[in-house]
Amino acid sequence: MKILVVCQYYFPEPFRITDICEELVKQGHEVTVVTGTPNYPLGEIYSGYENRKHSDEILNGVKVHRCSIHPRKTGPIHRLWNYYSYAFSSSKYIKKLDNSYDVVLINQLSPVMMANAGIQYARKHKKKCLLYCLDLWPASLRVGGVNGGLIYKWFHRESKRIYRTVDAILASSKSFETYFEKQFNINDITYLPQFAEDIFNPEECCKHSNGYVDLMFAGNVGIAQRVDVIINAAAICKDIPNLKWHIVGDGIELENCKNLAKSLELNSVVFHGRKALEVMPTYYAMADAMLVTMQKDPIISLTLPGKVQTYMAAGKPIIGAVDGEANFIINDAKCGLCCATEDAEALAECVREFILSDNAELYSKNAVEYYQKNFTKKKFMSDLVYCLERNKT
Repeated sequence: MKILVVCQYYFPEPFRITDICEELVKQGHEVTVVTGTPNYPLGEIYSGYENRKHSDEILNGVKVHRCSIHPRKTGPIHRLWNYYSYAFSSSKYIKKLDNSYDVVLINQLSPVMMANAGIQYARKHKKKCLLYCLDLWPASLRVGGVNGGLIYKWFHRESKRIYRTVDAILASSKSFETYFEKQFNINDITYLPQFAEDIFNPEECCKHSNGYVDLMFAGNVGIAQRVDVIINAAAICKDIPNLKWHIVGDGIELENCKNLAKSLELNSVVFHGRKALEVMPTYYAMADAMLVTMQKDPIISLTLPGKVQTYMAAGKPIIGAVDGEANFIINDAKCGLCCATEDAEALAECVREFILSDNAELYSKNAVEYYQKNFTKKKFMSDLVYCLERNKT
């Protein structure tokens, strides 16, 4: 197949769409990606990509075109400009492409408007387009405090138009089905959960004893992730000797979390910053258990963060302050301990229970088994290719 992929984010930004496209190429398909200039998550254009540098390149067999984009930065004006700058520039570029593509795959994160170029191409050339939904819209606006009013209504209308226009929706969380049915009266949803990159496995991520209990959060440090709950739990657990809390990643809330840890005089919390994907197994190998936290919201709780699959693939016990889908998966897998979202005291109690128990090895075993049964890359790619083949022209 000749596949056109539309997504605002791509390598060197840390998203699985890169791995997906490269695997499609390995399987013999021709893939072209229309993406934006890399600036996620800090809202600064990556070094080497300024002034349209590397706007066209081939990466591991994948043809990549980078459209101009306004960096995310901070504040609602910059964020809105970022959202629409890619939507406009990608829609303009897509007009130059011929009709030789067999199918369109939209990898939809935030904002949902990133789908516009893919829909435009499909309509013009009478092709089918599939949308892989990883962020629900307009529900994702709740993260930024937009819960109603004219702005929310506008994006609800935009989301409805996009979701009802595409030919098929693939959902990264099973709980998304309820949202699509209630919000947009869409019933035909295909469940396609995320996978972990091949470099995360129990052998590569196995911890060697160092006399400490090491807990680790890995990923974006944003509003939705509520890493401050981890910091507050660390303060509650000050009395536990040899307990370390590691934050690996960056994002718009990183400085706030650092300031919180400093104000609480927490020497037990270590901020490592963002690390390249290829070295992450080394950091996982530092951890006795991994942490996952999320913002409290009934819609956001429908999301299954991709880090859950990665933690499982690495054979790591999981301690979470999460509701909804993530809570269900962790408990269903019996691979760790969970409490309610945003409850630092309950998270601290989970940590105490984990330390006092001898279940770490069992949690690790259960995590790997559940991952192998439900979330492998092989299963994901097989299901994705089946959906693409079924919709190609």
